[in-house]
Amino acid sequence: MAREFQRGHKAKISDLTPGTDLYVGVQISGPGLTFDISCFGLDANEQLSDDRYFIFFNQPKSPEESIQLLGAQAGDTESFRVTLDRIPANIHKLSFTATIDGAGQMSQVGPGYVRIVAGGEEVVRYAFTGSEFTTERAVMLGDFYLKDVWRFAAVGQGFDGGLDALLKNFGGEVAEEAPAAPQQAAAPSFAPPPQATAPAPSFGAPAAPQAPQVPQPAPSFGAPAAQAPAPTPQQQMHAAPTIAAPMAPMGGTVPPPAPAPAPYGQPGQPPQQPQFGQVPGQPVPAAPYGQQAPAPYGQQPPGVPQGVPQGVPQAGAGLQAALQPYKETATGQRWTPQNQQLMRVDLTMGGTPVLARQGSMVMYQGKVDFSYKGAGFAGRIVGNATGQEMQLMRCTGRGQVFLAEDGSHLHAIELQGDGICVSAESVLAFDESLQHEVRRIEGHGIPGGALFTMQFQGTGTIIVKTHGVPVVLPVTPTTFADCNAIVAWSSASQVIISSQVRLRRNAYPGHSGETVNLQFRGAPGNFIVVQPYEV
Repeated sequence: MAREFQRGHKAKISDLTPGTDLYVGVQISGPGLTFDISCFGLDANEQLSDDRYFIFFNQPKSPEESIQLLGAQAGDTESFRVTLDRIPANIHKLSFTATIDGAGQMSQVGPGYVRIVAGGEEVVRYAFTGSEFTTERAVMLGDFYLKDVWRFAAVGQGFDGGLDALLKNFGGEVAEEAPAAPQQAAAPSFAPPPQATAPAPSFGAPAAPQAPQVPQPAPSFGAPAAQAPAPTPQQQMHAAPTIAAPMAPMGGTVPPPAPAPAPYGQPGQPPQQPQFGQVPGQPVPAAPYGQQAPAPYGQQPPGVPQGVPQGVPQAGAGLQAALQPYKETATGQRWTPQNQQLMRVDLTMGGTPVLARQGSMVMYQGKVDFSYKGAGFAGRIVGNATGQEMQLMRCTGRGQVFLAEDGSHLHAIELQGDGICVSAESVLAFDESLQHEVRRIEGHGIPGGALFTMQFQGTGTIIVKTHGVPVVLPVTPTTFADCNAIVAWSSASQVIISSQVRLRRNAYPGHSGETVNLQFRGAPGNFIVVQPYEV
């Protein structure tokens, strides 16, 4: 039975099927729309460093034929054959995309899907609709990516621009004269592989419904060998940084204030800025002869007593333009920052409840239930003893919840089987699928001999609070941080309490006060997050 994926879901290929010869089918359609469905073979930097691994209608296969374009079959708009064990070592990701050829936008598409078939059996299906997109002309549907083992991710991320813009985004070059895309009803310009013309691909695509066949055993081509045991997925600690969201401030910039308008009727002055409620670019009507010209916004016209309101501005383009920078941001992701201090979580995606700090909800839409999340008797004892107690609430239902606290800067950190250490004071919310526990940091330089922090591990997202914009630093043998300014670090890092307590230096007043620090050690790829503030 196929697993139903939603946007953002990820899984190891070995957990879905032991096979490595896979069929990828894409179904997408819309009234009057023509689509180009492609596959980008990207390197470790997610760039198209080799143009031969851009698989599309004009280049139907890679050099070693590990990626092949098969055409429309078995009810799919386009299909591919992917042989994972033949993909070269320099290819780390396969990104399957769909772009509109001509006019149109992705909000016009009907229900579609991306599916994976192995050994004649559908193992994964990710369904999407046009309501998930707006004016985008391209969409990144799903990825095969290499992270110690091959994995699949349902992406569903819209992209502004067409195929050329998507190609430039991946570091490719657009030819001056691109060949015209074939019509949807016409046959492909290249000869399809022999197995593509059969009613069902021999490596595992299901037969077309209009051609019933006598039930046959699963084909041996593309199915795993019977004597080969299924590889046991091994959980490995990912050493790369897991900061998914940028640490730079989010949101748009506030436009500078308009210069003061020139005196009415004075020649040689630059053109005036549009007044409040006036459409930009619309000429200012001149006052009739003998009548007083309207006063600029914020000033009283001559003859009107001070304190008399000028009237309510019209609810037209001016009001909409004033509120446009503060509109809700909807990117189609489960976690979406609205600005530096406000985070939105869509509970309809992922199907996993969210645990958030009590009182952090500022608004919600839809049918959402908030309930108390207790830590249990043992959890309260440990939390009180270590200072890592979190008062949480569980958010469930179908809707969007907006979270914030004390104007702190919020950052979404996505974990994919790896771990991160964060103080409980710096945690705003996280997916309930994440495991968390109190972790002790050994040391002999401070009273009690230890510090404590919370360790989060698993697959999901955690929202971290900071005072101001933090900085992310790589771990080196000489990396030290103040224990009151550190926010988070990768759980694979080794943490040592470094003390500079010396009798001569501390027995007298006037020492620096920086006597206890945290020293970090670890392999390349580990990191720490420090805020410009000491708790």
